[in-house]
Amino acid sequence: MQLNPFQAPKVSPAKILVVGFAAVIFIGALLLTLPIATHSGQISFLDALFTATSAVCVTGLVVVDTGTYFTVFGQTVIMILIQIGGLGIMTAATVVFILLGKKITLRERLVIKEAMNQITMEGLVRLVQIVILLTFAVEAVGALLLSTRFIPEYGLGTGLFYSVFHAVSAFSNAGFDLIGEGRSLTPFANDPVILLTIAALFILGGLGFSVVMEFYQKRRLRRLTLHTKMVLIISSVLLVLGTVIIFVMEYNNPETLGQLGFLGKVLNAFFTSATTRTAGFNSVPTGGLLHPTLFFMLALMFIGASPGSTGGGIKTTTFGGLLVAVISTIRGSDDPVIFKKQIPVEILRRALSIAVISITLVFLVTLLLLITEGGELLPVFFEAMSAFGTVGLSTGITGELSPLGRIIIIITMFAGRLGPLTLMFALARRMQKKSPIRYTSERIMLG
Repeated sequence: MQLNPFQAPKVSPAKILVVGFAAVIFIGALLLTLPIATHSGQISFLDALFTATSAVCVTGLVVVDTGTYFTVFGQTVIMILIQIGGLGIMTAATVVFILLGKKITLRERLVIKEAMNQITMEGLVRLVQIVILLTFAVEAVGALLLSTRFIPEYGLGTGLFYSVFHAVSAFSNAGFDLIGEGRSLTPFANDPVILLTIAALFILGGLGFSVVMEFYQKRRLRRLTLHTKMVLIISSVLLVLGTVIIFVMEYNNPETLGQLGFLGKVLNAFFTSATTRTAGFNSVPTGGLLHPTLFFMLALMFIGASPGSTGGGIKTTTFGGLLVAVISTIRGSDDPVIFKKQIPVEILRRALSIAVISITLVFLVTLLLLITEGGELLPVFFEAMSAFGTVGLSTGITGELSPLGRIIIIITMFAGRLGPLTLMFALARRMQKKSPIRYTSERIMLG
């Protein structure tokens, strides 16, 4: 008798997602340890596990340089892991089921619903099909545009591979690059085609598939759902605000924007603002940024991308919901309302829980890294936030982490990729089990 893990009676969708991601990471780590995967023919299992986790969790933190350390085989494995991680385990599995002609069961639909952060199960399989087609179409266009720069620079074969790899990495918000020597996109700081193409890819990937499709279908803001309106407005405000603040702070910094012309400063400030919210590419040296800029970027990394996207963080709508609740409290209103729509209290409770647990996790990881690695607070805090938000930016301390420090970051990347989704599902299940006992209420003093 053939066993189907998705039909196990006591296995929740959240657990299936955790096990699925862990299994893909472990398989990817094994493939990267093969002699054919590296130029030296060897890599420690811990470094392979770190790389696989970073790829599947679409983070981009690396302990060995992707462009010079791994062979084309190893780089292809990383690219496939990024694609699976960006799409999601269940999206990739659903494609396999469809190709094999397998019927999607109720249990599998529940897991897809959890993985894609959907409210209902209606049209899930159709949504997965559209997501796949949209992903490959956007990545193909991105690769075509990048090839106009990479082919003249690196030749036909290498240029094509670089174009496809960076298109997949950008749309998945992974931040992996093949430029070499940890330079990311700094050699192309004055190339608007490469920077704007990659920025467009990870911005689209960070909005969420449902938002992109809904905006394409309806196109007018007033016709959009509250979720899509909040995602588009909050993302736009954060992008513009980040660009302005980074532009002003780094304007005269000789290690970053100071060496560029005015248009170059604007372009790279925009790119840095956009990439900070989970993309992980950098067009100026992250280690050269001023401390106030790094501190501001912590907030952008913590907020991250949007639900149902390839990005991490607590998500834009979580931040937006909490902001609406705060404004309503200040105004003395009992109902958190935005765009003439009231946000349910249970949604705000989930948002608050996600924010509190996320802050606690980042604080704990920072403390542990300070104990195991030492060093200054801000670079360590930045590393912890980058791992949690699946961003991939680093001031340069990733490769210097001790084995214990690398394990801590591995766990943080994994938790950052799956934590909010698992938390949302757990809260939903608990809310369905209402206790028959009601207790008397009593006020406590706040503030």
